[in-house]
Amino acid sequence: MTIQSPSPATALIPETAPFSAEQRAWLNGFFAGVLSLDPGVKPATLTDLDAANAAIPSGDGDDGSAPWHDPAMEIGKRMQLSEGRPLRRRMMAAMAQQDCGQCGYNCEDYANAISEQAESRLNLCVPGGKATARMLKSLVEEMGGGVLDPDEKAAKDSAKPDKTSDVRPGRSREAPVLARFVSRQKLNGAGSEKTTNHIEIDLSECGLDYEPGDSLGIVPNNDPRLVDAILATIGAPADFPIGEKTLRDALIEDTSLSPAPDSLFQLISYLTGGERKRKAQALAKGQDPDGDAATLDVLAALEKFPGIHPDPEAFYEVLEPMQPRLYSISSSIKANPGRVSLTVDAVRYTIGERERLGVTSTFLADRIEPGAMLRAYVQKAHGFALPKDDATPIIMVGPGTGVAPFRSFLQERHATKAQGPAWLFFGHQRRETDFFYEAELGVFQDAGTLTKLSLAWSRDGGKKVYVQDRMREEGAELFAWLEKGAHFYICGDAKRMAKDVEAALTDAVALHGKVSAGDAAAYIAALKKVGRYQADVY
Repeated sequence: MTIQSPSPATALIPETAPFSAEQRAWLNGFFAGVLSLDPGVKPATLTDLDAANAAIPSGDGDDGSAPWHDPAMEIGKRMQLSEGRPLRRRMMAAMAQQDCGQCGYNCEDYANAISEQAESRLNLCVPGGKATARMLKSLVEEMGGGVLDPDEKAAKDSAKPDKTSDVRPGRSREAPVLARFVSRQKLNGAGSEKTTNHIEIDLSECGLDYEPGDSLGIVPNNDPRLVDAILATIGAPADFPIGEKTLRDALIEDTSLSPAPDSLFQLISYLTGGERKRKAQALAKGQDPDGDAATLDVLAALEKFPGIHPDPEAFYEVLEPMQPRLYSISSSIKANPGRVSLTVDAVRYTIGERERLGVTSTFLADRIEPGAMLRAYVQKAHGFALPKDDATPIIMVGPGTGVAPFRSFLQERHATKAQGPAWLFFGHQRRETDFFYEAELGVFQDAGTLTKLSLAWSRDGGKKVYVQDRMREEGAELFAWLEKGAHFYICGDAKRMAKDVEAALTDAVALHGKVSAGDAAAYIAALKKVGRYQADVY
């Protein structure tokens, strides 16, 4: 079993990689064996890969590996795997492991910034939610509170190298720009159980550009009806001044209203007594006295403790700031100059008697009008991009809205007349109602941009069929594409689908490569190491 790779004379680890010369030499030799550049070298096993991680010293007693870096793994297991590691590594384990960029970092860099006291905000990991924020808070307390004397902090900051992140307007969550909302178009047919919208945004006025694989960050507004219900519950005047805004506008534009933060329960505990006080204190500590903590957004928290009338300014100050949401870009700027497209499921669900709304998805689906401005920025991809050589084959697995970046890939390759073959696995519930971009994919097929399209429908017929099932059915061809140097991409749900897809790919390698499960897993690990297996998961 071999994987097509550069010639032995070509170093697999570039000079710019963050390793010493000795480490680069060791890794180049190791991967020569992993990738079977020498026909006489046996492919590496998982044990060999573990040894590779352990052989890269970090200088602080840590072995450099991150066995918890799995978005499908629960936080308890991740923290268990990080026991005994340096504090910054345990902070990394507390992150959601998606490297999604919503925090403005990847998981490891966010952890390092907190441990170096260059980042004081502990609630930036949107997918990790309160569990991550609470864990980070407890880890920061191990540093003695994590607060430096102002003079000490200034000296520490001045000694640090300049940040390498792009600080131009519209290039980070810290500096969104105004872009014009153009339109929404429902992608589902009549009778679908989903509401998925194709969103168009005009970038010509703000001057942003992007590359396939990038994401667009959207800073939404809350539903005014939710804000009005909150104001009525606490008896606060909508026009109470908060800085230069009214309380109502500040709650709509600047605050997160789900989930309820621990600090809100702490405030409630000051305003009540007895059993209610004890429950509020327990909730503030992350406990769940009534078994409903996971369902408590700000309004539900206030309704749980009726009759609470906090000072409006104190109430506003205990709430957390609005967090942007990232969406994989589903267009190529070469095919759509001055425009960006998104593919967004509108999230709506019911708890008790109240409908809950995904703040950004329903902002885009319902509340913003065509022609209005919204706050946005481009988040550069972390290791999710087309191959530099457009002749390289690509395999894309993107069920549901996971097709978004692959529409971008195909538009880009169509516009540039790329020569490499492309294979897309797409799936959803029903072909009749949920076949997103069917006509456009047909155009790509006719033009030769899309070589092969494999479809999976989970609600058509008596048997549920998913993309991983199609991968197993076509495992021999899938493995043949990998052997020819194909890059493999996956986009979608991190907890279940991505894990199932990797398992299906590993099984295909084992079966059709005629190797053990361990060697198949090592094969997939090697693809990841050299950037030929890339994931955009959420």
